[in-house]
Amino acid sequence: MNLAFIPSPSQGVVHLGPLPLRGYAFCIIIGVFVAVWLGSKRWLARGGKAGTVADIAVWAVPFGLVGGRLYHVITDYELYFSSGKDWVDAFKVWQGGLGIWGAIALGALGAWIGCRRRGIALPAYADAIAPGIALAQAIGRWGNWFNQELYGRATTLPWGLKIDPAHRPEGTPGLATYQPTFLYESLWCVGVALLVIWADRRFRLGHGRAFALYVASYTVGRFWIEYLRVDDAHHILGLRLNDWTAIVVFTGAVVYFVLSARRHPGLEEVVEPDIAALPVTAASGEPGAGDEAPEATEAGDTGDAAEQAADSAATPADAPDPARPDPEPAGEPATPAGAESADQHESASKSL
Repeated sequence: MNLAFIPSPSQGVVHLGPLPLRGYAFCIIIGVFVAVWLGSKRWLARGGKAGTVADIAVWAVPFGLVGGRLYHVITDYELYFSSGKDWVDAFKVWQGGLGIWGAIALGALGAWIGCRRRGIALPAYADAIAPGIALAQAIGRWGNWFNQELYGRATTLPWGLKIDPAHRPEGTPGLATYQPTFLYESLWCVGVALLVIWADRRFRLGHGRAFALYVASYTVGRFWIEYLRVDDAHHILGLRLNDWTAIVVFTGAVVYFVLSARRHPGLEEVVEPDIAALPVTAASGEPGAGDEAPEATEAGDTGDAAEQAADSAATPADAPDPARPDPEPAGEPATPAGAESADQHESASKSL
């Protein structure tokens, strides 16, 4: 019997009247807020605008939750679709089961949509949010502690995690303490966040390289932590599926880091375009060419005045009075008295 161990909570949910308050959900929510807070600070430091990270997170977070759940359900389908199981349980996210690989993949799609709507490059946003994601994972892993899940092998170490009999593996029901893999991964993720922040300040990582460093460093830790876990998982050539996923993702992150450093060294000059600097349309208040409308109106008014002046100039100043009788013709037709004046007025009107 171990004299020292990490206790597990007696329950993972507290009922506030009819409303259940679940520890797993609280950990996820707190992690999201921390990620947005830190990402916003880093985005402002890179020249971005306040509120941008939160606006894009409105797209990224729901996509990430769906992606994380899909990955878990697909890779552990027998928990929901095998004989004697209820497929409805696949929708009970609060009971645990979010795969980080699916969360990052589909969350990136949501972030891409949000970035595209604001004219922002996704790699720049990913660099700003990368250490925040690592901290969100560190906090979210404590949700596994509330649910007494995803622990490691049995151990007698003084920091072993005590698991209640109802949550122990079938093969070791008499053993009470196990490797606290949730704690290992939580601490590892904190280290990853600090590493990315330091490396970004030291080497000015841009164009997605800070995010690639986060991915590569996280997968290294996930590989050995995954090796300690005893929960059911698919195995390929003696390794758990998540170990193979970590290897593939690590390779992709390193390749991207190297290629990006060669093609786009340094930081981005501008991470967020200044939309307010563009002209604004008169009708909709959006960027456009409508600001020149007042000038066109003034030009139109000037043209109308010129036409009126021309019309008035074209009218003979000494036109015959209808009340006066016409003079009788004598000899050869004489030039009307007002003709010369009319010609002068016509010349004047043409010059206008």
